[in-house]
Amino acid sequence: MTILEPKPGERVMDVRFDDDTMSVDLADGRTITVPLAWYPRLLDATPAQRGNWQICGAGFGIHWPDIDEDLSAPGLLAGAPAPRRPETVRP
Repeated sequence: MTILEPKPGERVMDVRFDDDTMSVDLADGRTITVPLAWYPRLLDATPAQRGNWQICGAGFGIHWPDIDEDLSAPGLLAGAPAPRRPETVRP
């Protein structure tokens, strides 16, 4: 497993949403835009829940307390969608 070492410019400055995407502004001026479909908890959240986010992880992470979701700037930069839950096998 590779550990992603954050760089100072990768600190989260702002987060915003439209109907289909999330955009995260970083301290170095970059903006990461990813599809909400990558993050089912955010996709299913209300606009108010999405808007209630906090910077965490020494500035390199984002936490949504209402839906218990956490993302990191290095993970977003790596293009890492949320892990899929295993399918439930029905008898």
